[in-house]
Amino acid sequence: MGMQYAQLGETGPVVSRIALGMMGFGDRSWREWVLAEDDAQTVVRRAVEAGITFFDTGNHYSAGVSEQITGRLLRRFFPRREDYVIATKVGAVLETGARGLSRAHLLSSVEDSLRRLGSDYIDVYQIHRWDPHTPIEETIATLHDLQAAGKIRHLGAGSMHAWQFVLAHTTSTGAGGSGFVSMQNHYNLAYREEEREMIPACRHLGTGVICWSPLARGLLTRPRDRAGATLRAATDAYARHLYTDQDLDTVDALAAVAATRRLPPAQIALAWLTSRPGITAPILGATHPTHIDDAVAALDLTLAPEENTTLEAPYRPHPVR
Repeated sequence: MGMQYAQLGETGPVVSRIALGMMGFGDRSWREWVLAEDDAQTVVRRAVEAGITFFDTGNHYSAGVSEQITGRLLRRFFPRREDYVIATKVGAVLETGARGLSRAHLLSSVEDSLRRLGSDYIDVYQIHRWDPHTPIEETIATLHDLQAAGKIRHLGAGSMHAWQFVLAHTTSTGAGGSGFVSMQNHYNLAYREEEREMIPACRHLGTGVICWSPLARGLLTRPRDRAGATLRAATDAYARHLYTDQDLDTVDALAAVAATRRLPPAQIALAWLTSRPGITAPILGATHPTHIDDAVAALDLTLAPEENTTLEAPYRPHPVR
Protein backbone atom coordinates (compact mmCIF):
# COMPACT_ATOMS: atom_id res chain seq x y z
CA MET A 1 0.00 0.00 0.00
CA GLY A 2 2.79 2.46 0.77
CA MET A 3 2.24 5.73 2.56
CA GLN A 4 -0.94 6.29 4.54
CA TYR A 5 -2.53 9.59 5.55
CA ALA A 6 -4.71 10.72 8.44
CA GLN A 7 -6.14 13.87 9.93
CA LEU A 8 -4.07 15.27 12.78
CA GLY A 9 -6.57 15.40 15.62
CA GLU A 10 -10.19 16.29 14.99
CA THR A 11 -9.50 19.73 13.51
CA GLY A 12 -5.96 19.57 12.14
CA PRO A 13 -4.46 19.08 8.68
CA VAL A 14 -4.20 15.79 6.83
CA VAL A 15 -0.67 14.43 7.28
CA SER A 16 1.35 11.40 6.28
CA ARG A 17 1.39 8.72 8.96
CA ILE A 18 5.17 9.00 9.10
CA ALA A 19 6.62 12.42 9.91
CA LEU A 20 10.23 13.25 9.12
CA GLY A 21 12.02 14.77 12.08
CA MET A 22 14.45 17.49 11.00
CA MET A 23 16.46 17.79 14.24
CA GLY A 24 19.24 15.71 12.72
CA PHE A 25 19.87 18.25 9.95
CA GLY A 26 21.83 21.37 10.73
CA ASP A 27 25.20 22.36 12.14
CA ARG A 28 27.64 19.91 13.76
CA SER A 29 28.79 22.60 16.15
CA TRP A 30 25.39 22.00 17.82
CA ARG A 31 25.58 18.19 17.89
CA GLU A 32 28.29 15.94 16.44
CA TRP A 33 25.88 13.64 14.67
CA VAL A 34 23.74 16.09 12.67
CA LEU A 35 23.91 16.09 8.87
CA ALA A 36 24.80 19.10 6.75
CA GLU A 37 22.36 20.27 4.10
CA ASP A 38 23.82 18.27 1.18
CA ASP A 39 23.45 14.99 3.09
CA ALA A 40 20.05 16.03 4.45
CA GLN A 41 18.85 16.63 0.90
CA THR A 42 19.29 12.94 0.04
CA VAL A 43 17.13 11.87 3.00
CA VAL A 44 14.44 14.48 2.38
CA ARG A 45 14.26 13.59 -1.31
CA ARG A 46 13.63 9.94 -0.40
CA ALA A 47 10.97 11.00 2.12
CA VAL A 48 9.14 13.06 -0.49
CA GLU A 49 9.37 10.24 -3.04
CA ALA A 50 7.88 7.89 -0.41
CA GLY A 51 4.88 10.21 0.11
CA ILE A 52 5.87 11.91 3.38
CA THR A 53 4.21 15.31 3.64
CA PHE A 54 4.72 16.03 7.37
CA PHE A 55 7.98 17.58 8.61
CA ASP A 56 8.85 18.44 12.22
CA THR A 57 11.55 20.86 13.29
CA GLY A 58 12.20 23.30 16.15
CA ASN A 59 13.45 26.85 16.46
CA HIS A 60 16.32 25.79 18.71
CA TYR A 61 17.59 22.84 16.65
CA SER A 62 21.11 23.83 15.57
CA ALA A 63 20.20 27.32 16.82
CA GLY A 64 17.78 27.83 13.94
CA VAL A 65 19.79 26.19 11.14
CA SER A 66 17.41 23.20 11.05
CA GLU A 67 14.50 25.53 10.24
CA GLN A 68 16.54 27.14 7.47
CA ILE A 69 17.39 23.76 5.93
CA THR A 70 13.81 22.57 6.32
CA GLY A 71 12.44 25.59 4.48
CA ARG A 72 14.96 25.46 1.65
CA LEU A 73 14.63 21.72 0.99
CA LEU A 74 10.84 21.63 1.11
CA ARG A 75 10.59 24.55 -1.33
CA ARG A 76 12.93 22.60 -3.60
CA PHE A 77 10.97 19.37 -3.55
CA PHE A 78 7.34 20.53 -3.44
CA PRO A 79 5.77 22.74 -6.12
CA ARG A 80 3.28 24.37 -3.73
CA ARG A 81 3.41 25.39 -0.07
CA GLU A 82 0.04 23.77 0.57
CA ASP A 83 1.42 20.37 -0.45
CA TYR A 84 3.27 19.83 2.84
CA VAL A 85 2.83 20.41 6.57
CA ILE A 86 5.51 22.03 8.73
CA ALA A 87 5.46 21.70 12.50
CA THR A 88 7.97 23.73 14.50
CA LYS A 89 8.42 24.57 18.16
CA VAL A 90 8.81 27.48 20.56
CA GLY A 91 9.78 27.73 24.20
CA ALA A 92 13.14 25.98 24.50
CA VAL A 93 16.35 27.81 25.36
CA LEU A 94 17.99 29.49 22.37
CA GLU A 95 21.60 30.56 21.98
CA THR A 96 20.56 34.04 23.11
CA GLY A 97 19.22 32.64 26.38
CA ALA A 98 15.65 33.56 25.50
CA ARG A 99 12.99 31.04 26.46
CA GLY A 100 9.43 30.54 27.58
CA LEU A 101 5.88 31.11 26.38
CA SER A 102 5.35 34.77 27.27
CA ARG A 103 3.56 37.00 24.81
CA ALA A 104 6.73 38.92 24.00
CA HIS A 105 8.74 35.77 23.34
CA LEU A 106 6.03 34.13 21.25
CA LEU A 107 5.58 37.22 19.07
CA SER A 108 9.29 37.54 18.34
CA SER A 109 9.90 33.80 17.99
CA VAL A 110 7.20 33.22 15.41
CA GLU A 111 8.61 35.96 13.19
CA ASP A 112 12.08 34.45 13.48
CA SER A 113 10.78 30.97 12.59
CA LEU A 114 8.80 32.27 9.60
CA ARG A 115 11.88 34.07 8.30
CA ARG A 116 14.11 31.02 8.68
CA LEU A 117 11.51 28.71 7.12
CA GLY A 118 10.87 31.13 4.26
CA SER A 119 7.12 30.68 4.73
CA ASP A 120 4.14 32.97 5.30
CA TYR A 121 2.67 30.58 7.86
CA ILE A 122 3.40 27.62 10.13
CA ASP A 123 0.97 24.72 9.93
CA VAL A 124 1.41 23.44 13.50
CA TYR A 125 3.06 25.70 16.09
CA GLN A 126 4.05 23.63 19.11
CA ILE A 127 4.69 24.90 22.62
CA HIS A 128 7.72 22.75 23.30
CA ARG A 129 7.35 22.38 27.05
CA TRP A 130 5.20 23.80 29.85
CA ASP A 131 6.25 27.25 31.06
CA PRO A 132 5.64 27.54 34.83
CA HIS A 133 6.50 31.25 34.78
CA THR A 134 3.84 32.41 32.29
CA PRO A 135 0.08 32.18 32.91
CA ILE A 136 -1.41 29.75 30.43
CA GLU A 137 -4.08 32.34 29.63
CA GLU A 138 -1.39 34.71 28.32
CA THR A 139 0.14 31.99 26.17
CA ILE A 140 -3.18 30.88 24.70
CA ALA A 141 -4.37 34.43 24.01
CA THR A 142 -1.16 35.13 22.11
CA LEU A 143 -1.40 31.91 20.12
CA HIS A 144 -5.00 32.77 19.20
CA ASP A 145 -3.85 36.21 18.02
CA LEU A 146 -1.20 34.57 15.84
CA GLN A 147 -3.85 32.29 14.36
CA ALA A 148 -6.12 35.25 13.65
CA ALA A 149 -3.21 37.01 11.94
CA GLY A 150 -2.64 33.96 9.71
CA LYS A 151 0.87 33.33 10.97
CA ILE A 152 0.06 29.91 12.46
CA ARG A 153 -2.79 27.58 11.56
CA HIS A 154 -2.96 25.00 14.33
CA LEU A 155 -1.74 24.59 17.89
CA GLY A 156 0.45 21.73 19.06
CA ALA A 157 2.27 20.88 22.27
CA GLY A 158 5.22 18.79 23.44
CA SER A 159 5.89 16.59 26.45
CA MET A 160 4.34 17.78 29.70
CA HIS A 161 2.10 16.36 32.43
CA ALA A 162 -1.33 15.31 31.22
CA TRP A 163 -3.08 17.78 33.56
CA GLN A 164 -1.03 20.61 32.07
CA PHE A 165 -1.98 19.64 28.55
CA VAL A 166 -5.66 19.30 29.41
CA LEU A 167 -5.53 22.73 31.05
CA ALA A 168 -3.91 24.27 27.97
CA HIS A 169 -6.43 22.62 25.65
CA THR A 170 -9.49 23.62 27.67
CA THR A 171 -8.15 27.16 28.11
CA SER A 172 -8.04 27.40 24.32
CA THR A 173 -11.48 25.95 23.70
CA GLY A 174 -12.94 27.97 26.59
CA ALA A 175 -11.68 31.14 24.91
CA GLY A 176 -13.33 30.20 21.64
CA GLY A 177 -10.35 28.47 20.02
CA SER A 178 -10.17 25.00 18.54
CA GLY A 179 -7.69 23.65 21.09
CA PHE A 180 -4.58 21.62 20.32
CA VAL A 181 -4.48 19.30 17.33
CA SER A 182 -1.35 17.45 18.44
CA MET A 183 0.72 16.24 21.37
CA GLN A 184 4.34 15.34 20.60
CA ASN A 185 5.36 13.08 23.46
CA HIS A 186 7.95 10.44 24.29
CA TYR A 187 6.53 7.02 23.43
CA ASN A 188 8.01 3.79 22.11
CA LEU A 189 8.42 0.11 23.04
CA ALA A 190 11.07 1.02 25.63
CA TYR A 191 9.14 3.91 27.23
CA ARG A 192 5.38 3.41 27.66
CA GLU A 193 4.54 5.61 30.63
CA GLU A 194 2.40 7.81 28.36
CA GLU A 195 -0.16 5.00 28.21
CA ARG A 196 -1.19 5.83 31.79
CA GLU A 197 -2.59 9.36 31.38
CA MET A 198 -1.44 11.36 28.37
CA ILE A 199 -2.56 9.11 25.53
CA PRO A 200 -6.01 8.46 27.09
CA ALA A 201 -6.36 12.23 27.61
CA CYS A 202 -5.46 12.91 23.97
CA ARG A 203 -7.98 10.34 22.75
CA HIS A 204 -10.66 11.93 24.91
CA LEU A 205 -9.85 15.44 23.66
CA GLY A 206 -9.59 14.41 20.01
CA THR A 207 -5.90 15.31 19.84
CA GLY A 208 -3.46 13.49 17.56
CA VAL A 209 -0.35 11.90 19.09
CA ILE A 210 2.93 12.34 17.19
CA CYS A 211 5.66 10.53 19.12
CA TRP A 212 9.23 11.66 19.42
CA SER A 213 12.02 9.09 19.63
CA PRO A 214 9.86 6.27 18.24
CA LEU A 215 12.94 4.05 18.01
CA ALA A 216 14.34 5.09 21.41
CA ARG A 217 17.16 7.14 19.87
CA GLY A 218 18.34 4.07 17.95
CA LEU A 219 18.13 1.60 20.83
CA LEU A 220 15.34 -0.30 19.03
CA THR A 221 17.24 -0.63 15.77
CA ARG A 222 20.16 -2.82 16.85
CA PRO A 223 20.76 -5.97 18.92
CA ARG A 224 21.92 -5.71 22.52
CA ASP A 225 25.62 -6.08 21.69
CA ARG A 226 25.50 -3.10 19.29
CA ALA A 227 23.52 -0.71 21.51
CA GLY A 228 26.23 1.98 21.36
CA ALA A 229 27.50 1.32 17.86
CA THR A 230 26.75 4.68 16.19
CA LEU A 231 28.27 8.13 16.67
CA ARG A 232 24.99 9.41 18.09
CA ALA A 233 24.66 6.52 20.52
CA ALA A 234 28.23 7.02 21.69
CA THR A 235 27.82 10.76 22.26
CA ASP A 236 24.15 11.04 23.28
CA ALA A 237 24.19 11.61 27.03
CA TYR A 238 20.45 12.28 27.05
CA ALA A 239 19.75 8.77 25.78
CA ARG A 240 21.55 7.38 28.81
CA HIS A 241 19.19 9.47 30.94
CA LEU A 242 16.12 8.08 29.17
CA TYR A 243 17.05 4.40 28.88
CA THR A 244 18.88 1.91 31.07
CA ASP A 245 20.11 -1.67 30.91
CA GLN A 246 16.64 -2.92 31.91
CA ASP A 247 15.45 -1.85 28.45
CA LEU A 248 17.82 -4.31 26.79
CA ASP A 249 15.33 -7.08 27.60
CA THR A 250 12.88 -5.29 25.32
CA VAL A 251 15.63 -5.05 22.70
CA ASP A 252 16.10 -8.83 22.94
CA ALA A 253 12.38 -9.49 22.51
CA LEU A 254 12.29 -7.18 19.51
CA ALA A 255 15.30 -8.92 17.98
CA ALA A 256 13.60 -12.29 18.39
CA VAL A 257 10.41 -11.19 16.62
CA ALA A 258 12.43 -9.47 13.89
CA ALA A 259 14.53 -12.59 13.32
CA THR A 260 11.44 -14.76 12.99
CA ARG A 261 9.95 -12.32 10.52
CA ARG A 262 13.29 -11.80 8.76
CA LEU A 263 12.74 -8.07 8.96
CA PRO A 264 14.76 -5.20 10.45
CA PRO A 265 13.96 -4.50 14.12
CA ALA A 266 13.04 -0.91 13.23
CA GLN A 267 10.17 -2.14 11.07
CA ILE A 268 8.80 -4.28 13.88
CA ALA A 269 9.12 -1.49 16.47
CA LEU A 270 7.39 1.03 14.19
CA ALA A 271 4.67 -1.43 13.23
CA TRP A 272 3.90 -1.91 16.93
CA LEU A 273 3.87 1.84 17.54
CA THR A 274 1.72 2.90 14.59
CA SER A 275 -0.89 0.28 15.53
CA ARG A 276 -1.32 1.66 19.05
CA PRO A 277 -4.60 3.47 19.82
CA GLY A 278 -4.48 7.22 19.34
CA ILE A 279 -1.17 7.37 17.44
CA THR A 280 -1.27 9.51 14.30
CA ALA A 281 2.38 9.56 13.25
CA PRO A 282 5.77 8.87 14.78
CA ILE A 283 8.44 11.53 14.24
CA LEU A 284 11.19 9.59 12.47
CA GLY A 285 14.72 10.89 12.97
CA ALA A 286 16.04 9.44 9.71
CA THR A 287 19.64 10.09 8.69
CA HIS A 288 19.78 7.64 5.76
CA PRO A 289 17.29 6.89 2.94
CA THR A 290 16.91 3.27 4.09
CA HIS A 291 15.45 4.55 7.36
CA ILE A 292 12.60 6.01 5.32
CA ASP A 293 12.04 2.71 3.53
CA ASP A 294 11.79 0.79 6.82
CA ALA A 295 9.31 3.26 8.25
CA VAL A 296 7.01 3.19 5.23
CA ALA A 297 7.14 -0.61 5.11
CA ALA A 298 6.09 -0.73 8.77
CA LEU A 299 2.73 0.83 7.90
CA ASP A 300 1.79 -2.28 5.92
CA LEU A 301 2.98 -4.69 8.60
CA THR A 302 0.42 -6.27 10.93
CA LEU A 303 1.74 -8.00 14.03
CA ALA A 304 0.02 -11.06 15.44
CA PRO A 305 -1.37 -10.87 19.00
CA GLU A 306 1.30 -13.28 20.24
CA GLU A 307 4.02 -11.09 18.68
CA ASN A 308 2.67 -8.04 20.50
CA THR A 309 2.67 -10.05 23.72
CA THR A 310 6.32 -11.01 23.19
CA LEU A 311 7.30 -7.40 22.49
CA GLU A 312 5.47 -5.96 25.48
CA ALA A 313 6.23 -8.61 28.11
CA PRO A 314 9.72 -7.40 29.20
CA TYR A 315 8.58 -3.83 29.90
CA ARG A 316 9.10 -2.47 33.40
CA PRO A 317 7.81 0.87 34.69
CA HIS A 318 10.13 3.85 34.23
CA PRO A 319 10.53 7.11 36.09
CA VAL A 320 8.62 9.78 34.19
CA ARG A 321 11.10 11.53 31.91
